[in-house]
Amino acid sequence: MYVEHSSEIWAEFPELVACALLAHGVDASASVADRVAPYYDTAASRLRSASEGELPEIQAWRRAFSHMGLKPTQYRCAAESLLRRFRKERSLPKIHPVIDICNAISMSFAIPIAVFDVAEVVEHIEVRHARGDETYLAFSGEVEHPEPREVVFADASNQAHARRWTNRQALTSAVRPSTRSVLVVAEAMHSSAPSDVPRLLKAVDDELAAVGGACEKSAVLSASSPRVEF
Repeated sequence: MYVEHSSEIWAEFPELVACALLAHGVDASASVADRVAPYYDTAASRLRSASEGELPEIQAWRRAFSHMGLKPTQYRCAAESLLRRFRKERSLPKIHPVIDICNAISMSFAIPIAVFDVAEVVEHIEVRHARGDETYLAFSGEVEHPEPREVVFADASNQAHARRWTNRQALTSAVRPSTRSVLVVAEAMHSSAPSDVPRLLKAVDDELAAVGGACEKSAVLSASSPRVEF
């Protein structure tokens, strides 16, 4: 199992900073209400002084989406979508302890985090431009094919585990009660990403450990170190 971004992605988005973590021993019954509360507080504090669209982390992703030919207010990165919902409802639905933790951290840092059930990923995850023949299973149950040149998270079986980069994950590898191992990937493009992404990675590691998860390995990825192998 490995995670990498294609050389073309790094060339097109040199400001990108990413990280990946593999953890085992996920417990679907763990209680995380107390763990997520401080991250909710941080997100709420940030939203009191600016809307989610004004945060530098989100603005960087909006620029990236515009560069990809996507309308940023139609296709939002996952962190912006979470913050937008949180601003309106002041809470997020409980899904799974790992997802609840990562969503809270994502909002706190305003950085999108993807979480995959490792058992449903074939050999690797590569963030790359789509060819157009990849298969994507939407949460609606509909099978889609990403547009050519769209950025996707693809595995060795040509499954797309996310579409439009950080916009939408697939049902295929969604975390579920039976999940025991998770692959976490976070990506950012704002000016302080080189310092923020390692802090986010440590927060994910610490919080998963607090609810029984054991991190096998984690790494920060860059153009000079584009792959981590597990």
